[in-house]
Amino acid sequence: MTQDARPPLLSHELSRRGFLRGVGAVGAGLALASCARGTGSGSGPTEIVFYQSKPEVIGYFDDLIDQFHQTQSRVRVRHDATSNLAGSFVRESPPDIGCLNYNFEVSRYVERGALSDLSDMPEAGRIRPDLQPLIDVTASYPNRTSVIPYSLMAAAVLYNRQIFAAQGLSVPTTRAEFVAVCEALTAAGVTPIYSTFKDPWTIAQGHFDYSVGGTVDTTAFFNRLKKEGTEVGPGSPVSFEKQFLEPVKRMQELVAYSQENATSRGYGDGNLAFANGEAAMYLQGPWAIGEIAKSNPDLDVGAFPLPMTDDPADRKVRVNIDLALWIPEGSRKKEAAREFLSFLMRPDVIDAYNAHALGFGVTTDASPVTNATLVELKEYYDRAAFYLGASQLVPQSIPLQNYTQSLAAGASPEPVLRTLDADWRRLAYRS
Repeated sequence: MTQDARPPLLSHELSRRGFLRGVGAVGAGLALASCARGTGSGSGPTEIVFYQSKPEVIGYFDDLIDQFHQTQSRVRVRHDATSNLAGSFVRESPPDIGCLNYNFEVSRYVERGALSDLSDMPEAGRIRPDLQPLIDVTASYPNRTSVIPYSLMAAAVLYNRQIFAAQGLSVPTTRAEFVAVCEALTAAGVTPIYSTFKDPWTIAQGHFDYSVGGTVDTTAFFNRLKKEGTEVGPGSPVSFEKQFLEPVKRMQELVAYSQENATSRGYGDGNLAFANGEAAMYLQGPWAIGEIAKSNPDLDVGAFPLPMTDDPADRKVRVNIDLALWIPEGSRKKEAAREFLSFLMRPDVIDAYNAHALGFGVTTDASPVTNATLVELKEYYDRAAFYLGASQLVPQSIPLQNYTQSLAAGASPEPVLRTLDADWRRLAYRS
């Protein structure tokens, strides 16, 4: 087996060791760059800066960088997990390649044309076509492929299979069936849903996104909302108050099936409580599965999309593009960055990452998920029965998470959604 043919590392242990290695690599990288300069132009390897700061996988990408270094000697990668991304662009010293959650932080650079066109790369042609609307609704630049998706997360209702079996319950396929399941659990003295309202992001990505996405085409809605711009409000054909009112009312009905102390419980509390069997259901994504397993590795966890209508065909799962690759226009080492991007997109490398991170593959040739919980969601992903979470499409300058927290606490939805419309108008005006 040649050196270039060596397979990537297929299993990794996550720890803060990875974070320290990422920071320590800064000094090592500077030393390497200094040595390269000392040997004369073009006589040493090209060093590139790779920006990836997702805490759970910093160590994982450190290992991938080591593997990449073993396959060739032309390019050396310095892993930056600590810099301020906005500041680096302002200083005109952006990283040479990035791999981040595809949200509004990255969308600013897409819309301004600050990211280079990757459409000529073979890797861009391997991406599932049905993911393109999710990319475009977040941000796009004319005639340019600014990002290449790397991992997609599918979130749904996590449920304790043992509790469901003990109570003789089946996975609900309609709104009425879901309510019936909650009522049966309550009557049996079992908490239907464990909620963590102390951390507002858990409401936004869970109760709020599931309720909205189960009834509203979020991609179409936000595309129309962007066109309305400063006209969004009571008189516009599309607004948060008009389209989100009924889903939010249903969300508030859902909240009633939470445990009594939900307002004082956070994400960590929820993972532990669900692991201990304190509730039958938990509205969280795959990122919680590993945390639950730390407390109870034998817990039999299933997943199903929250049904929000009386038609089983309407069921969809909430997704987000968890990581996407991009190369700035300002990089002076684009070819070296592209070489590293091609390595990361190798089927054996990207498939191993998604299996490890409990993500769904984004390429047409991706390996299917094998995790026992996620296989229940595979059929929905395979036929594109998914939606982008509404909370992912509202800029962070609008305090949506706080609004969802107030809704979970029983605030009247009309004035909250009216405020959200006003926030959107102001944002559109400033833009």
